[in-house]
Amino acid sequence: MDKVVKDAAEAVRDIGSGASVAVGGFGLCGIPQVLIEALLASGVDDLSLVSNNCGVDDWGLGLLLGGHRVSRVTASYVGENKEFERQFLSGELEVELIPQGTLAERLRAGGAGIAGFFTPAGVGTAVADGGMPLRYGSDGSVAVASGPKEVRVFEGREFVLERGIVTDFAIVRASVGDRHGNLVFDRATRNFNPLAATAGRVTIAEVERLVEPGRIRPEDVHTPGVFVQRVVELTGEQVAAKRIEKRTVSAPAGAGVSGSPAGSGASGRAGS
Repeated sequence: MDKVVKDAAEAVRDIGSGASVAVGGFGLCGIPQVLIEALLASGVDDLSLVSNNCGVDDWGLGLLLGGHRVSRVTASYVGENKEFERQFLSGELEVELIPQGTLAERLRAGGAGIAGFFTPAGVGTAVADGGMPLRYGSDGSVAVASGPKEVRVFEGREFVLERGIVTDFAIVRASVGDRHGNLVFDRATRNFNPLAATAGRVTIAEVERLVEPGRIRPEDVHTPGVFVQRVVELTGEQVAAKRIEKRTVSAPAGAGVSGSPAGSGASGRAGS
């Protein structure tokens, strides 16, 4: 039952080229950075990633994109990664963009053994009707487009059929984990991590704090160990190596912000 492996390199040793991988995190919040770096160091390529987004150019999944290790991405958001945008528009990368709630439910469904479900999200758009660019040609034309999906009417309302997602592997980051693979995610780091964890046939978790079995109360477990095959305990240095996706600060007291009242602040997204 002890699922702890010695390091990230050992944990990802059997993720080969061409594998599909679900990745937890949202922006830079709760991403499995150490496992991502281990994948990069392993030399694998032609990966098909399923993740809300692809990090930024020099952190998170952006490292794999920058190393040209990724051939396909299933995601909801592209915006913070210029290399992601460049590869997609130049025809180097295939991208399936999915409404964020639909992506979450497709991962949940796949992990629960549900083949598909009907949702109103995307009805009447290219999401359901087809024609969304999946891959561009080098000349900017659409080389591969999405096909139409089944639409049914339930109680007078249209719903589109979406398929559950199951991947070869999943990599996630937890705040606390035990040797049996039970995981707890702190606050916003929970995001897509539990969903990705259930969708992988083999799930690998990097944990910031490793505890003995029984130390996590059953009611506090977010992802049960039955879904997790390997656990990597992070070092203090690895735990501390976190990035802020967009750092913004409040104006000093009494100082105005171009066109804003004195003392008003700016807000931004943070990754931790």
